[in-house]
Amino acid sequence: MTGGRWPLRAASLGAALLLWQGLTSLDMNLWLRFEQFPTVGEIASTFAERARTPDYWQDLASSLRRIVTGFVLAAVLGVVVGTAVARSRIAADVLGPLLEVLRPVPAIALVPVAILMFPSNEQGIVFITCAAAFFPVLVSTRHAVRALAPVWEEAVLTMGGGRARVLFSVVLPGALPGIFGGLSVGIGVSWICVISAEMISGEYGVGYRTWQDYTVVDYPGVFVGMVTIGALGWLTSTAVERAGRRLTSWLPRTAASSAAATPPRPRPSFQPARRVSAPGRGTAPQRATTGGTQT
Repeated sequence: MTGGRWPLRAASLGAALLLWQGLTSLDMNLWLRFEQFPTVGEIASTFAERARTPDYWQDLASSLRRIVTGFVLAAVLGVVVGTAVARSRIAADVLGPLLEVLRPVPAIALVPVAILMFPSNEQGIVFITCAAAFFPVLVSTRHAVRALAPVWEEAVLTMGGGRARVLFSVVLPGALPGIFGGLSVGIGVSWICVISAEMISGEYGVGYRTWQDYTVVDYPGVFVGMVTIGALGWLTSTAVERAGRRLTSWLPRTAASSAAATPPRPRPSFQPARRVSAPGRGTAPQRATTGGTQT
């Protein structure tokens, strides 16, 4: 990101906070009711108090541990299963119908299944987080692998490469942009589901603490939880996107960025001499003429 874009983004965030402060401090009650909303100052004061307590950091660490564990499992399983379904007809016939039946089921609807199946709430929350990110990664990987041009695979096979060489030299590198697109979607969906799961069956975590604040009508604490969730989601999404840009840096850039990054080549100040074909090499010999008569 260029340095000139940061001031505009900071100004946009500052304008939103000023609007929030104005609507809540004036107790605006038009079609939307802001009279019971905490002001920006009250939320900042509550956040400063919470940040000095160990419970806040314990909740933050618990949510991060759950999201990282579930997301890494979903990334590995999604890439493996998506590649297998896209490359193998047997895998597509065996796993395809089952995956298509399970894919529309919301991950948060699996909370009763997780409670019955896993011996602890911690494992159940990780399972829900993994299920939330698994299907976006699976679908994006499947489409990315199927969209690859077969000419590259045929070139590797022609040069004597095996199936493993094709997989690791052609298929996975070529599908990386699509895979990271699914990972970017999956990390956002994972945060939605892990917070919901913590609210329902958690013992620690940002979602659990936010729900507890709501039950005791501590609205500044609720908004502290919301701000914390938003910040964590932004940080993890940014980390995934930067990793994707780094791993796909070998891809050709757009024409605009290439033109901006590459200086124009200097044009020669002289015209190269034209090559005159010698007689007998496909062109007739040139004859000098003087006064319209041949010499």
